[in-house]
Amino acid sequence: MMVFSMRCCRKTSLLAGLAAIWLVFAAPYAAQASGIEVRKAAFTTVDDSYVLEAEFDVALTPTLEEVLNRGVALYFQMEFELVRSRWYWFNETVANSQQLYRLSYNALTRQYRIGAGTLYQNFSTLGEALEVMSRVRRREELEAGTIKKDSTYTAALRLRLDTTQLPKPFQINALGSREWNIGSDWYRWTVTP
Repeated sequence: MMVFSMRCCRKTSLLAGLAAIWLVFAAPYAAQASGIEVRKAAFTTVDDSYVLEAEFDVALTPTLEEVLNRGVALYFQMEFELVRSRWYWFNETVANSQQLYRLSYNALTRQYRIGAGTLYQNFSTLGEALEVMSRVRRREELEAGTIKKDSTYTAALRLRLDTTQLPKPFQINALGSREWNIGSDWYRWTVTP
């Protein structure tokens, strides 16, 4: 009887070990399946003005897709800041801007819609809508002389779901839930004009 118990325990511990190894290797891929990640970003000069260009990987969680397809609009907040480091005082924020994107679905027309400010565009699939929302090219309005040629700046960018724009019952669900709180980390890079 004791031999049988030991064999059973060995098989159980072997299966538990294999399951643990699978979780270690599969967890990073599962985490990347949904969420937002900054692929690349640049802040460049074009015709005496400054342009922010960025690409994101945006993948909605199944919960967010379901809510969107039931007619609840999702709001995404893109935040950008440009900071000049100073050794003698606090860092100086040179530019700070935000852009709000509204992603919605119309069940009657079966189209997804992205709105940014007063501009709207319709798409037949969610993938097309997310592809357009994930590519950003916008002019940053800065006063002349704000950016100095001999200085080095740190630019930071992120995109996140703004849960404060959701209807109140969904805001309660979003508290502390990974299904609802998707967003990229701050992506930082050095800018030298």
